[in-house]
Amino acid sequence: MSPEIPARQQQLRENLTTVEERIRTACAAAGRDRADVTLIVVTKTYPASDVALLADLGITDVGENRHPEAGEKAAEVLAPLRWHFMGGLQTNKAGAVARYADVVHSVDRAKLVASLGRGAVAAERELEVLLQVDLGPEFDRPSDGRSGAAPADLRALADAVAGTERLRLGGVMTVAPLGVDPAPVFERLAILAEQLRSDHPGATVISAGMSGDLEPAVAAGATHLRVGSAILGERPPLG
Repeated sequence: MSPEIPARQQQLRENLTTVEERIRTACAAAGRDRADVTLIVVTKTYPASDVALLADLGITDVGENRHPEAGEKAAEVLAPLRWHFMGGLQTNKAGAVARYADVVHSVDRAKLVASLGRGAVAAERELEVLLQVDLGPEFDRPSDGRSGAAPADLRALADAVAGTERLRLGGVMTVAPLGVDPAPVFERLAILAEQLRSDHPGATVISAGMSGDLEPAVAAGATHLRVGSAILGERPPLG
């Protein structure tokens, strides 16, 4: 084992401890049980060796946003992890992603639903999907240039997922726009999630909150946090 690995593992352990304390504190402030919040460590651009170290430290959920990088890591790391794909996804790559991802967070259009469904059927596995919602500063008016479905389109999109073989509707996801207070955005997502559950009771996941805004996400009811840089450090330049 190279001498860098123990030092890296210690760094990851310390960063995880800090993030866990933030999550516990946020849960306590919100009157929530820490066990009700899942931490997804976003490992995009980091090597598979980091993913293996995280698994050794007890992490069970990791997130990626680029194919084929995500698939290559999933094939290399033998630990029993739950793989979350959370990046923008082209329909022509959906079938490949359906072969290794356990959850896709970025479903925002009917064509993608159909492509993921075909991929899941071909792979003979069930795929959980989350509906990515675009909540710009004015909430119900989608922001320019961002991924995600408009809130008004969620019901039809949810019905499409529910009607597709091998897909399971898990819930909703959003990314808070830059430069705005994330708290109202996450609160709005929680309202949309509640509305969605009136028709789809099993859609209990609210994926919201990252390194810089996990506290308001927990306060608003997020069930899944997507934390990268606070654990792994500043990202290396994309190749």
